[in-house]
Amino acid sequence: MTSAEQRVADTHSGRHPGRWLALAVLVLAVLLVAVDATVLGLATPFLSEDLKPSGTQLLWIGDVYSFVIAGLLVSMGSLGDRIGRKKLLLIGSVAFGAVSVLNAYATSPEMMIAARALLGVAGATLMPSTLALIRNIFHDPRERSLAVGIWGAAASAGAAVGPVMGGFLLEHFWWGSVFLINLPVMAVLVVVGVKLLPESRNPAPGPWDLLSVGLSLVGMVSVVYAVKEAAVHGFRWDIAVAAAVGTGALVWFARRQLTLPSPLLDMRLFKHRGFSGAVLADLLTILGLSGLVFFLSQFLQLVQGRSPLEAGLIELPAAVGAVVLGLTAGVLARRTSVRIAISGGLTAVGLALAACTALDAETAVPSLVVALFIGGAGAGLAFTVTADVILSSVPKEQAGAASAVSETAYELGAALGIAVLGSIVTGTYRGFATPDGVPAAAADAARESLGGAVETAASLPTEQSAALLAAARDAFTQGFEAAAGVGAAVLFATAVAAWFLLRGQRLEEGVEHP
Repeated sequence: MTSAEQRVADTHSGRHPGRWLALAVLVLAVLLVAVDATVLGLATPFLSEDLKPSGTQLLWIGDVYSFVIAGLLVSMGSLGDRIGRKKLLLIGSVAFGAVSVLNAYATSPEMMIAARALLGVAGATLMPSTLALIRNIFHDPRERSLAVGIWGAAASAGAAVGPVMGGFLLEHFWWGSVFLINLPVMAVLVVVGVKLLPESRNPAPGPWDLLSVGLSLVGMVSVVYAVKEAAVHGFRWDIAVAAAVGTGALVWFARRQLTLPSPLLDMRLFKHRGFSGAVLADLLTILGLSGLVFFLSQFLQLVQGRSPLEAGLIELPAAVGAVVLGLTAGVLARRTSVRIAISGGLTAVGLALAACTALDAETAVPSLVVALFIGGAGAGLAFTVTADVILSSVPKEQAGAASAVSETAYELGAALGIAVLGSIVTGTYRGFATPDGVPAAAADAARESLGGAVETAASLPTEQSAALLAAARDAFTQGFEAAAGVGAAVLFATAVAAWFLLRGQRLEEGVEHP
């Protein structure tokens, strides 16, 4: 069959000509956002030394990007449905590249937090557009499962390639260079995307409700802020206010969506048991994996004394496992069942976290590699099948909104993984007893973060320096073990819940026509 005949056959079968080339462009955007979410983990010790953030500021630098993305994804997914997903993707790509420069040259913790927040705004335009375009390009459910698998594998690969690439850059350049890698990728995406990507939108979208946009952002950020601050500092009146404001905003948002003729998010989707179960599994899979990778990067460098590149390479098996299982997830879910695939994936991530409860400074590389491979494989399997279930549950006109729900779960999971598990790490770490003879000012600086302890120890006499470092590293390890234990318990419980919520859920089989 000639290429022209193949295009005609594809058109009559409901298959979009050039769909695989278009997918390659979308994968670039996914890689970009995923790399940027994880590359910061390795740069944290260098950034701490240069900008000297407090422990709380360091957590905000790590998770404000995901907070803002989570708060805006539903709004941006709905906006893409209205103005065109290709248009929104290309606008967001240009903005992402420009704000990356601001991140690279930040000169203070406050500027870095603001720059990461702006990067989150740009990132929120990219992820729902990519998944929604896949929903509208691939009409054959089996092809779509493979496309979603490639998309999910790219996200997972980016999450692990980020540390390796970041490790290489950090050994040769300053920490800001990890953000400048975005620029060439963005340039390729924009130039090629203009030619290859088809435009798609909801033919009858209705107006974009700005009040709902504000409620979604305020609600998400306020609630996660309250969780993070309460875990570190205990309950205070300002934390209670933030929690109340966030909860009120989200309740108002949900009620408003039920009354709007063209809501940002159709809340009736959550009445579908399979949709709700997939969203929950999606969120908690990423919560466990993101918290693990973010703090493992610091553990490998600051406790075990490894180089950034070595730490990144040790984390690479997580990506290998995620890619392998992500690409085969659709086949496995059809041959077994959706609930076996998702519950099994959640259990694997839980096992990887449980293994981290036995970490110490002497833990060998093979043990880490096995745990990370199992965790990555579980995340790739669960994340890909949940995305497929979420997309299959809605009409293609609502692909942007459904994709945004999937991506909101992903980004909120990443934010909560760093915030909640990170708060356990930070709370445990700050309570360590400093050795006798260490000045009070030095002790306070050391308790702010492990990176701060390493820097403080360098200015002390040899005996005090060694004692302070040993105490700080032990405290960080204990905090990491406690957080891993909590994460493992949450993942095991979610695996059980998914088993019941996804009963009878199946992936689509027949070709749908546009």
